[in-house]
Amino acid sequence: QVQLVESGGGFVQAGGSLRLSCAASPSIFSGKVMAWYRQAPGKERELVATITAGGAANYADSVKDRFTISRNVRTNTLYLRLNSVQPEDTAVYFCNGFLGSAPVWGQGTQVTVSS
Repeated sequence: QVQLVESGGGFVQAGGSLRLSCAASPSIFSGKVMAWYRQAPGKERELVATITAGGAANYADSVKDRFTISRNVRTNTLYLRLNSVQPEDTAVYFCNGFLGSAPVWGQGTQVTVSS
């Protein structure tokens, strides 16, 4: 059984910060790349950030310089640090990885930013 489980979402005021966590099965965490996506109501899911097994990170333009993706290989946990959040960051955030060639998704964690 393999899984991704997100946590850490909640309500936060504009300008604030929070950290999302994704507990991953080792078979998924050992893949070449993992990612965070987000989806707002009525919108399509969008890529937020990726990180390779070697630690190289890339970000969507909308979150660059505000969000940080990282991974802890000892605990098989993927993180997303959200700084200086804006109401436009409100969405369900999903952890994504691969089991072989098959994509795997977590259930998502809700982030709501109030102004």
